[in-house]
Amino acid sequence: MTEPEYIPADSDPASRRTDPARNLAVVVYILQALSFFVGGVTGLVGVIINYVKLDDVRNTWVERHFRWQIRTFWIGLLWTVIGIVTTPLIIGWFILLGISIWIIYRIVKGALALNDGKAPS
Repeated sequence: MTEPEYIPADSDPASRRTDPARNLAVVVYILQALSFFVGGVTGLVGVIINYVKLDDVRNTWVERHFRWQIRTFWIGLLWTVIGIVTTPLIIGWFILLGISIWIIYRIVKGALALNDGKAPS
């Protein structure tokens, strides 16, 4: 297995667009966005891709995106389960609305940062 190319943080963001790991992060952001329409299955596929390829992107600028995506998935799953369990108490609907907005925010913010060749913050 080849070592991933390390691109310093101060490198030109336009040169980062040719990084193959970047394309994989784009795919995972798309899968996360699609999970709203297919019941979360594509989000699960995306996080599996993140875990499988995490060693390949270690110490590169894309690693931060992979960790961002993994964190988004697990926190989203936790609060979705809490929201579903508490829907009979009405508060669950507000939790589900809030976590949906938060997940959309994280996907958009991460994808925009990826497009700019930067790490999400």
